[in-house]
Amino acid sequence: MKQDNSVQFTQSTLLPWIELRIANQSSACYQAHSHDEFSFGMVDSGIATYCNRGNNYRVEQGDLVTINPLDVHSCNPESGVTRHGAWSYRMLFVDAIKMGEMQQEVLPKQSAQYTPFPHDVERSDLLQHQFNTLFNALSNGTSRLQAEVCLFEFIAECFSSHTAPIEPAHPSRPCLAHVRDTLLDQISHNHQLQSLADTAGISRYQLVRSFKHQFGLPPHAYLIDEKIKRAKQMLKSGQTISDVALQLGFSDQAHFQRQFKRKLAVTPKFYQSHFLSR
Repeated sequence: MKQDNSVQFTQSTLLPWIELRIANQSSACYQAHSHDEFSFGMVDSGIATYCNRGNNYRVEQGDLVTINPLDVHSCNPESGVTRHGAWSYRMLFVDAIKMGEMQQEVLPKQSAQYTPFPHDVERSDLLQHQFNTLFNALSNGTSRLQAEVCLFEFIAECFSSHTAPIEPAHPSRPCLAHVRDTLLDQISHNHQLQSLADTAGISRYQLVRSFKHQFGLPPHAYLIDEKIKRAKQMLKSGQTISDVALQLGFSDQAHFQRQFKRKLAVTPKFYQSHFLSR
């Protein structure tokens, strides 16, 4: 079989038990096989025949395929793929034990080592968005907190038929306020979801759900939002973009600029130019 030179593999630096795979304009075909990991990914272009658990599916751009550990499957471009456009996709391979540990926090009364994906193909707009957010968080490699939150949210949505409502922490309880204060007081710190959950005395997933319920955003997004608000004031005072990025704990200046532009739709330099005398 000819080697597929269109594919790239990367081990996540944030969550090293996750492998990323990107295939760009591939025409490779694969024999039926299985993985030890949970694997799931999105079709970015082209059309393919996906076979899993005895079922055949026609998948195309935007479709999300899910594969459980040891599921024998194949996913190959249709004949005449050039007629439909290049076959491109992104996949994540997540260690089954680690996935099971996270599921234990999300799914009530899970007795097995892990819960299998309920469907082979997902076409929910929300789930597709969450996959993209998760993949980008892992690819950028800038925040473990963000990557963990994104994975919890993906799991919760993907297994929503198995989940039960989690009672959010009561507003008067100090645990969530303490977590928020920790984020604000240590704004440049590389926070870990487990340590924040330990501070609150609740599970990681319950922290994500309860914090979002209480403050409108999950912990990482709340922290980024606060960083950008502080960055605006620092830029107005004349501090350099590189100093602002460093003081607020961004991984580098480019990361700061990307986050700033996402929030304000302008670059830090453009924003600052309106407040400093020329």
